[in-house]
Amino acid sequence: MVVVNGFAIVSAAAFFFKKVSPLAFLLSSVLWFFLMVMFWFVLPYSIYKRARTFKDRFRVRLNSSGITLENQHGQRHWEWESFSGWMESPHFFHLYFSGRSFFILPKDAFEGDDVHDARKVIRENIRGTSP
Repeated sequence: MVVVNGFAIVSAAAFFFKKVSPLAFLLSSVLWFFLMVMFWFVLPYSIYKRARTFKDRFRVRLNSSGITLENQHGQRHWEWESFSGWMESPHFFHLYFSGRSFFILPKDAFEGDDVHDARKVIRENIRGTSP
């Protein structure tokens, strides 16, 4: 996606400095728009639609010993010491086991304002940031 956006910037600059024709710029803009729609909507929808994991509803419990994640199929518990760092994005907590291994904890697994309490508990128990 970075390469596609870089291409869009370079083509806009080339058009501004009159290095490419308006038709070439229009075609590259249409290509950019098509690829962005594919990356943002089509691919995520097709992946989430097929995978059963993304359709499950999760419930999360945080306590002094660690994190327990459960759904209708079972549960899994991790001790706080298992995690080396964490990061927060708009819809998920990314809990890192190592630089290459992490677990994505959906924020919608928390009810109401519990996500604020979860952030506080995670911050207190996982010292590092994302590796």
